[in-house]
Amino acid sequence: MKRIFLLACGLLSLTASAAVSTNGGSASALTAAQIVERNVAARGGLAAWHAVKTLTIAGQLDAGGKHNSELPFVMQMKRPHMSRLEVRFGDQTAVQVYDGTRGWKWRPFLGRDEVEPYTPSEAKAAESWQELDGPLLDHVQKGTRVELLGSESVEDHKAYKLKLTFKSGEERQLWVDALSFLELKIDGEPRKLDGKLRKVAIYYRDYKAEDGLTVPHVLETVVDGTPSSHKMSIDRVSVNPALDDALFAKPQPLLAKAAEK
Repeated sequence: MKRIFLLACGLLSLTASAAVSTNGGSASALTAAQIVERNVAARGGLAAWHAVKTLTIAGQLDAGGKHNSELPFVMQMKRPHMSRLEVRFGDQTAVQVYDGTRGWKWRPFLGRDEVEPYTPSEAKAAESWQELDGPLLDHVQKGTRVELLGSESVEDHKAYKLKLTFKSGEERQLWVDALSFLELKIDGEPRKLDGKLRKVAIYYRDYKAEDGLTVPHVLETVVDGTPSSHKMSIDRVSVNPALDDALFAKPQPLLAKAAEK
C-alpha cells in the first residue's frame, strides 16, 4: 500500500504565482513566473481548471514482482482536498481515503480487517499533496514559493528545473518541458530501503486532452538505486462527476464486504 500511496500522491500532484523568485545564475531567458504561466496555459488554463470541482480517474497499477500483474484502480477527487483511491486485488478491494483533514486505509488483501489511520508520514504527504489541480496552478494562493534553479535534461527533453517550497516548509523539485511546458518529473516522498533513505522520482508521460484539460495518462515512480519501477496507466478520466461527501469518510469494511457480495 505504501507504493500505491506514492503513485497516488504523484497523480494528485498533477491532476493541474508565495512570491516567485528566480536564481540569478539561471541560463534561462524566462523567469519562474513566466514558466508557471505557460505551464498553466498548456494544461488547459485557469478557467478550465477552476471549473473542475470533482475528478474521477480509472486505470491500471502495475503490481511489480515476477508476474508483473496489473491491478485495476479508481481514484475520485473533490474540492477541497478530498480523495478516495480503490485498488482491486483479485476479489478484494483496498481503500485509501482522505477527507481533507484525516486519512484512513483498509487493506484486506493483507489479512487486515480493521481500518487504519494514516501514518504520520502519510498524513504529512497527504496534507502537502491533496490538490486536485497540482502544485503550480494558483500556487500563490496555496502558499507555495517557486524558484527557477536552471535547466536540465529529462529523458532527452530540455527542461526547466523548479524548486517548490510548500506552505508547510517542505521542498520538492519539479521539471517542466522547455517546449511543451508540461510537467515531466517531480520529486516523490523519499523511501527507506535496505536501511538507506532513497530518493523517489515520479515521471509524467502520454499527455492527452480531456474535456479541455491536458492530463498525463502514464505515471512512473522510480526509486533511486533500485532496478524496478512502478507505473500507473490511466484509461478513463471523468470531469465533474457527481461525488457525495460520504465517499471520503472513514471506510466501513462490513458495508464494503456486503456490497462486494
